[in-house]
Parts: sequence; structure tokens; C-alpha cells
Amino acid sequence: QVQLVESGGGLVQAGGSLRLSCAASGSFLSIDTMGWYRQAPGKQRELVATITTTSSSSTTKYADSVKGRFTISRDNAENTVYLQMSDLNPEDTAVYYCNVDYYSSDWPPQDLEVWGQGTLVTVSS
Repeated sequence: QVQLVESGGGLVQAGGSLRLSCAASGSFLSIDTMGWYRQAPGKQRELVATITTTSSSSTTKYADSVKGRFTISRDNAENTVYLQMSDLNPEDTAVYYCNVDYYSSDWPPQDLEVWGQGTLVTVSS
């Protein structure tokens, strides 16, 4: 199984920046896609950004609302995904969840996913 530990949330003023981190640990064969989702009060959870890497390339995907302001990156050696958030506005206030797709270490490997516990980001106006 994979466990996720998130960090980096907090309170920031509009226009400010925050960096979220999510480290995966445990027993697994490999990690596929890593990403961030968020859920604002009274709203459904939505995709923020994902990153999928192979031995030769990296593919990122962003919600339209964060393009140009947020950057997702990944350290494969540390099994960690980051979300650099800039030019934050109050509409970015939400609980941010890390999500990881991975293949289990048993046989045959299973395609599984795990969610982090969430980290709160609050942007004041």
C-alpha cells in the first residue's frame, strides 16, 4: 500500500504564493500519475493539475482556472509531487488533496489510487 503525506497549506493574502508537497511512501511497483485536486466549501472536488512521467517525457494537465498561475512538478527519486501556486485569489480557497495512481507490488500488479488527507489553503482578500 501507498501512504501520502501532504504539507504546505496555510493562510496567504491575495496575490501571494504557496507551495504544496505530497510524498508517497510504502510498497508499490511504480507510480503513474500524480496530481492535485481541491474542494471548496459547498462545491464538488475538482481537478487542479496532474503530471504523468515516463522515462523520456512528462505530461502535465491543468484546470483552466489555474493555468499560468500554478505549476505542478515531480521528483521521481523522492516520489514527491509539488504544486507551486502563485497569484492566489480568494477563489483558490479550498482543501487541496493529493492523488496518486500506482501499481501494487503484488502479482499481478493492480492499478490503484490513493488520496491524501488534504491540506487547507485559505486566501484572504
